[in-house]
Order: sequence, then C-alpha cells, then structure tokens
Amino acid sequence: MRRGSRGRRAAGRAGEGGQAAVELLAVVPLVLVIALAVAQMFAVGYAGVLAGSAAEAGALALAGGGDARTAARAALPDWARDHGRPVVEGGQVAVKGGEVTVRLRPPTLIRALGRHLEVSASAAVEAP
Repeated sequence: MRRGSRGRRAAGRAGEGGQAAVELLAVVPLVLVIALAVAQMFAVGYAGVLAGSAAEAGALALAGGGDARTAARAALPDWARDHGRPVVEGGQVAVKGGEVTVRLRPPTLIRALGRHLEVSASAAVEAP
C-alpha cells in the first residue's frame, strides 16, 4: 500500500513543478516592466541632477561676467547635450535676469515616452 501512495505523491509533485513554471512565465513580463520603470526613474533623476549642475555652472559664469549659455552647455556630458533638444523657445538654456534655467529630455528606452518627459532646473545669482 505504501508504494501506491508514493507514486501518487510523485505524480502530484511533478504537476506542481509544471504549475510553478507556468506561474514564473506569467510573472516575468511584469518583472521586466517594473525593472524598465525603475530604470526610467533613475534616468529622469540623473538628468535632473545634470540639469541642476549645468544651471549652477551657468549662474556662476553669469556672476563672473561670462556667457551663461556656453558655461551651462559645457557642463553637460555629450549624451545630455544630444538629448537636450530645444524644449522651450530659444533652446535648452534660458537666461532671464540673474536666473539660468536648463531643460533636458532624459534618455528613454521607449521613444514615445521621451516626448513627454522633461526635467528642468534653475539657479540664480544677483546680476553683476
């Protein structure tokens, strides 16, 4: 009698293993979407940090009597300059009085999403 019950248990375990594999396959797309969303949030955050640093560099140049736009653009890495397509009239760096505003579009894996994302940062100094 014991041998018969072992056979049923083994068959039940094999069915559970198949069910687990199917459940894993169902969860993998969800995990990938979550990973993509997290990576995109990091890219947006990093672009925000870059915009802030560039705005600060522009403001410091403005305070020293230099060209704020040139200094802000020089503070951005090459890929950010490429992604810094004009999102406002006049380009990605705007100077108004003693305030420098830098706007960037963060890199995205989905191009359609890239049109809707934008980060901006401002830094101000007293005009010389």
